[in-house]
Amino acid sequence: MSRLEQLDETYRRHHEQHRSPGFVAGGPQRAAIFREWVGTGRRVLDLGCRYGALTRAYLSGNEVVGVDVDRRALGKAAKLGIETLWADVALPLALPDASFDVVIAGELLEHLPLPEKTVAEAHRLLRPGGVLVGSVPNAYRLKNRLRFLLGGPPDPDPTHLHMFSPAAVLQLLAGFEEPELRLASGRLIRLHRRLFANQILFRALKPR
Repeated sequence: MSRLEQLDETYRRHHEQHRSPGFVAGGPQRAAIFREWVGTGRRVLDLGCRYGALTRAYLSGNEVVGVDVDRRALGKAAKLGIETLWADVALPLALPDASFDVVIAGELLEHLPLPEKTVAEAHRLLRPGGVLVGSVPNAYRLKNRLRFLLGGPPDPDPTHLHMFSPAAVLQLLAGFEEPELRLASGRLIRLHRRLFANQILFRALKPR
């Protein structure tokens, strides 16, 4: 069994047990921000698109290519009318340089062994002035800190290989311009964004 097939099996099982086809981390708030940042009239590469639940937010008015390691989920995403590519996003993709206006990495980088390589690959695939849009869990939110203090793992998801703070996200975006972060989603976020936000959303531009 190849590495791609092994990952397919692992993530298919994880998605079927823990993520419904319509699940979007951060819900309507994250979907609305991604739709705003992506815009329309764009060629979009959606890395880790899964079933396409979030893809629906920015599908209208755009040409979307969805990539995922879960072949079964990708088959459902294809029913949205998007082009799909079964691939391991931790590796270079068989796509030409500077061929997309937007690359999306939503709730993806925390799953990858070397997220900086995937960010570099996004940079390669973007046209000059193109935008990288993504999100990662806010690993240092209060809930995770309390888990750690109580002797448990701060992040219980076994598929998460990295924990990100806002500063760590900015480091990943060092090759881009005009990085923007938003701390989003969470019932108590108004009390303290860094402690109660569930996601760190980000966008940044490839230099012209």
